[in-house]
Amino acid sequence: MRLIVDSQSVKGASTVGRKSRSYDAAKKINGRKRHITVDTLGLPVMITATPAHIQDRDAARDVFWRLRLTQPQITQVWADRGYAGELVDWVRERLWLTLSMVSRPKGTKDFVVLPRRWKVERTIGWCMNARRNARDCERLPQHSEAHLNWALITTMTRRLTRKKPRTNWTKRVGPAG
Repeated sequence: MRLIVDSQSVKGASTVGRKSRSYDAAKKINGRKRHITVDTLGLPVMITATPAHIQDRDAARDVFWRLRLTQPQITQVWADRGYAGELVDWVRERLWLTLSMVSRPKGTKDFVVLPRRWKVERTIGWCMNARRNARDCERLPQHSEAHLNWALITTMTRRLTRKKPRTNWTKRVGPAG
């Protein structure tokens, strides 16, 4: 099984306790960081909420450890450069996983769709479709994780129960005149 991991910093409301939130200097956000792990279809496997100041590679140790315990069939994880460094060796030696970095093509300055990584970005977008997920209002990180799981379950259920698939990829040409 192969997975893709990424994180997102989200502002915290005043109801979020001070112990479970902090300031992410890179994003200039005071709140929490969501670490989302998805499979190759973009379906969520695990969501973890941490204070925003925790680096991706530091939180990833706990995330990967929990993933190994709950999903022993995992063989490879793709991530961005935030997960690079000694974490790659730690994951290989202790958890017997391959952590591969997906980086931007050299010389690109604008937005580029990165292979594999776009699936986790799309899942983060699905989370943000639920209005309540735009800001973290939950007092405990576990409640935030549960609410994110609930929002993604709702999204997946709606997609599965659609009457007919959406096929609006081509432009319909109306009658001439």
